[in-house]
Amino acid sequence: MYSRTLISRPRRPKALAVLAGVAAVGAAAAVLNRWLARRAEARNPPSGKFLTVKGVRLHYVDRGSGTPLVLLHGNGSMIEDFKSSGVLDAAAKNHRVIVFDRPGFGHSDRPRDTVWTPQAQADLIAAALKQIGVSKPIVLGHSWGTLVAVALALQDPREVQVLILASGYYFPNIRSDVIVFAPAALPVIGDVLSHTVSPLVSRLIWPLLLRKIFGPSSVPGKFAGFPEEMAVRPWQLRAAAAESAMMIPAAYRLRKRYQQLHMPVIIVAGDDDRFVESAQSRKLHRKLPGSVLRLIPATGHMVHQTATGEILSAVRTAASYRRARLQATPDNG
Repeated sequence: MYSRTLISRPRRPKALAVLAGVAAVGAAAAVLNRWLARRAEARNPPSGKFLTVKGVRLHYVDRGSGTPLVLLHGNGSMIEDFKSSGVLDAAAKNHRVIVFDRPGFGHSDRPRDTVWTPQAQADLIAAALKQIGVSKPIVLGHSWGTLVAVALALQDPREVQVLILASGYYFPNIRSDVIVFAPAALPVIGDVLSHTVSPLVSRLIWPLLLRKIFGPSSVPGKFAGFPEEMAVRPWQLRAAAAESAMMIPAAYRLRKRYQQLHMPVIIVAGDDDRFVESAQSRKLHRKLPGSVLRLIPATGHMVHQTATGEILSAVRTAASYRRARLQATPDNG
């Protein structure tokens, strides 16, 4: 026993040295990532306004006049996605367009004392719209934003006049991305990862991610206006991981309520979506017999970027539906 003790003792300092080295590298990475994040924010200042609703500071853009159109971006994204696509500028010629940075994305806060489910975000957005004087809007959600759009419409069906759901995830199934991002959504572990490893890895895999979400289309040149450096900030990656982990349970909770959507619903999807299969949109269309389904051939997940004209066409159709609905029920206006 004495000899074994003598042999094992030198290993402890080595283990401690390794742990100290890992901690030092992690601390250095955290400092670097924080500096890069603050530099990104300095380079990409807020382009809109701020309001505080329910104690949450939200950043939003309010542009144009006419029929109100609310845009809700997907997971990991921000207002600049709709700006770079051209949807914001084009729609604002005929509509009052309101685009929010959802909680935790862009320049909006995401308090940690709330679980930001689609329902919680819908409640926040509804209060924000009321605060800025927006009523009876068309609501367009993309990707994860479709879950918030649906929750908003279910929360107050007399208020939301028309839904446009683009590239949405509506029914639970097994997804590898949820498994991959699950650790980054955990308390403590997620914070450590989001401040050390995740931003560096995200920068490395960014081109692969773009090929996944844009394919089979190529990434359009206009997407250069989207600030990648903002998307890989530690706190935004933490919010994105939380929403990835929430994706399946959110769809599970909503799946039996879709038939309560009695307003017009326009469903748009890329028929070759490699991120969220178009079968999700087909299934929702079958659940909603009065809905309109527009499947765009040879198009992937980012339909608003690669098939912008189709999205704007859906907006025009939605505006006509809204006019007809309000005329049929004058007390609704």
